[in-house]
Amino acid sequence: MVATSLPAWEAHPDVWLVVGLLAAGYAVAVQRLGPRHAPPGEPPASRFQIAAFSLGLLALWLSSDWPVHDVSEGYLYSVHMLQHLVIQLVAVPLLLLGTPGWMLRLVLRPDPVFRTVRWLARFLPALIVFNAVLVFTHWPAIVNATLESGLVHLGYHTLMFVAGFIMWLPVLSPVPEIPRLAPLPRLAFLFLQSVVPTVPASFLTFGSEPLYRGYEALPKLWGLTALEDQLIAGLIMKIGAGLLLWAVIAVIFFRWFASEEREERERTRRAHRLDRMGLTS
Repeated sequence: MVATSLPAWEAHPDVWLVVGLLAAGYAVAVQRLGPRHAPPGEPPASRFQIAAFSLGLLALWLSSDWPVHDVSEGYLYSVHMLQHLVIQLVAVPLLLLGTPGWMLRLVLRPDPVFRTVRWLARFLPALIVFNAVLVFTHWPAIVNATLESGLVHLGYHTLMFVAGFIMWLPVLSPVPEIPRLAPLPRLAFLFLQSVVPTVPASFLTFGSEPLYRGYEALPKLWGLTALEDQLIAGLIMKIGAGLLLWAVIAVIFFRWFASEEREERERTRRAHRLDRMGLTS
């Protein structure tokens, strides 16, 4: 079966409700709770944080509403893969960048939840959690089940969102109690996150037959076959995710390099001042 145009517009009030609640909750928290919980002398949320959170909500909405949702669930697995990439590698880090430290502490209450998240948000546990969920959510039986049950589909995306949150905490955590990795381990962490997904992506890219029978039975847009759709999904997973992660790696590296240069210049100036004062041998 071949479809030649996008599916007709369909309302997704569940998506609007989730995004609307997140937006309203953030606004109320900043205005009502922020003045009591933010550090003295600091605004509840900076302009950058508000902008980042807003962009995260926009990415979450665009990736979950028409037409992306409809095409990903009714036609093309490649669009489903794009949806996952946007949720985990665009929406989640933007939402985390937009979350002030005081707000994250409130979200992670009670204390056992905070301790559990803190334990998971370390190099090895976060690496294992994210990639275990990645493999699980690309298992053929699981993918096929999401096409048959709305409840399974909801749990599927919730699990992906939580795994993305755990994965980004060691990189972008806004609270010292859940510390960010030092620059070099952070770079290694993101490098491994960009390498491991190439394994399941290779099965999609080089597979000789469709892995997902549920998608094989669905109509395809633009004349694509099920195998071509699967190949595109593999390329999105391998190249698209890799480019996003390597862009973050580049930003971290150059910021680290600039910081090291500033510290070196400061050490040199300090040494010169001491030398002029006759305090060095």
